[in-house]
Amino acid sequence: MSEWFADDAFWASFQVILFSPERLALTGEEVDGMEALCGLAPGDEVLDLACGPGRHALELARRGYRVTGVDLSGHYLRQLRDQADGEGLPVVAVEADMRHFERPNAFDAVIHYFTSFGYFDDPSDDLRVLERAHRSLRPGGRLLVDVLGKEVVARGFPQRWWKWLDDGRLLLEEREVRDAWTRMDTRWTVLRGADIERFGMSHRLYSAAELAAAMAAVGFGRVEVFGSLAGAPYDASAWRLIAIATRSLEQQP
Repeated sequence: MSEWFADDAFWASFQVILFSPERLALTGEEVDGMEALCGLAPGDEVLDLACGPGRHALELARRGYRVTGVDLSGHYLRQLRDQADGEGLPVVAVEADMRHFERPNAFDAVIHYFTSFGYFDDPSDDLRVLERAHRSLRPGGRLLVDVLGKEVVARGFPQRWWKWLDDGRLLLEEREVRDAWTRMDTRWTVLRGADIERFGMSHRLYSAAELAAAMAAVGFGRVEVFGSLAGAPYDASAWRLIAIATRSLEQQP
């Protein structure tokens, strides 16, 4: 499934699944948590890395933050630019690969949300993403990464489920853990009458300890893990893994 994420047709076709009305309705609450965990204040510079259509970037801009959204999908970035222009919001939208984007000492926070970390076959690419985020932060700045933690999957995440989509299509989602619990493959089959769409994706699975170790390896001085954006502990009841990594103050520009 190498470079599956580079197919812009996928992001366009499955936007209704990834960004359902229910998910969009959570945006304000999610940004509340991001502000609290990252210690943000209006006027701060924020990078929304792998921003998609920009639901968080737009909400942050509405609250007075200076926001840059970076994504590989031109389809999503066009939506972000159109929405920002329509609302008069100063959001900068950049089409770039997260492995290569870097703006040294430019941001007070980097938000990397909604399991957009771990796409790559080579684990060194994940470290490259973290390293570039570290360099893009100012001393004291924080990186927030949200993923589906390995512990959550091991506890009994559903391997197969069906769902009716708002546009009338029927979705079958299947998940398989492989390679000694290092990756999870996801297969989507979408049905509308006799029409069938199929797509596959793959993510590297991280435990809390593994993600914290990767962050420390690229130079972050402090890493905290939580089970939600509300700051719940990452324990047996957690459904997400939220890691907050802080660039040390002594790491001057």
